[in-house]
Amino acid sequence: MSGSKHLLPPEWLTRLERLSLNTRSRVAGTLQGKRRSRRLGSSLEFADYRLYAPGDDVRRFDWGVYSRTGKAFVRQFMDEQELMVSIYVDCSASMAGIQGTEAGTGGGPSTSQSRAAADKWLLARQLAASIGYLALSSYDRLQLACYSKSMDSRLPVLRGKGAAHRLFSHLQQAPLGGDGSLAAALSVPGALPRLPGMTWIFSDCWLEGGEEELSRSLSLLAGAGQEVVLVQVLSREELEPRFAGDLRLVDVETGGGKEVAVTSRLLEAYREELDRYQGMLARVCAERGMSYVLIPEDMPLQEAVFGILAGAGLVKS
Repeated sequence: MSGSKHLLPPEWLTRLERLSLNTRSRVAGTLQGKRRSRRLGSSLEFADYRLYAPGDDVRRFDWGVYSRTGKAFVRQFMDEQELMVSIYVDCSASMAGIQGTEAGTGGGPSTSQSRAAADKWLLARQLAASIGYLALSSYDRLQLACYSKSMDSRLPVLRGKGAAHRLFSHLQQAPLGGDGSLAAALSVPGALPRLPGMTWIFSDCWLEGGEEELSRSLSLLAGAGQEVVLVQVLSREELEPRFAGDLRLVDVETGGGKEVAVTSRLLEAYREELDRYQGMLARVCAERGMSYVLIPEDMPLQEAVFGILAGAGLVKS
């Protein structure tokens, strides 16, 4: 499994196999799986009794109840079907994080900034790979797409752990670049999941359209019957910028720039605006019964999965 060699440690896969995705609603799949469905079926989990009717499977006839009551009942069982899991990974240029010069350096990106940029993109892909592996090891069906302003690359539907190497390889080779727009990407014909299920989005959520774009994106997914989890991954420099002095800030996606005198007052205003923006993301998701979590890029993968995602009830053991 060459794909897992670099993206996820082999020992991490064993730990993931003890977890499963936690959906709020019962699954309405099309193939047999391991998740409880809304329908009655042929699992081992008892659901209810009903009166016998000609044509019922006699193997479900309850002779014990018949001997005690003289009434003919058959046992009904819950059905178990698979979950359709869709993963969307933001591969726009902003996922590379802050790439610029610190005040007074006058050169290219500093070592710490370059490392942070790599960490942010790496963590987003590791989280996507972990959730995808959870789905595959639970015999759920998985589809993955990397998007910027359109669907840049996507995998066909995968099923079973044997397909994990395709998932990891695809994420490792996913290119970064271009403008990002979740709403535009989801508006591309065929971009939305065809079956109801669970959708995970891994992005820094720097949406040019703000609340309107997020609302439109989530409405598209809700209309496709999706239970959505929005995972925002931000670098430490984006959460707590430590710049100072006269700088030229350049948008890595549009190329537009602006001269700014960075002061402590400006940084305080930035943090307040970031808090307001994150509050908006959480509110818009909550209004639609969807989930939002923030994961800093310097958080260990183990803490992100077992702390943040498990703590939010999105994965369970």
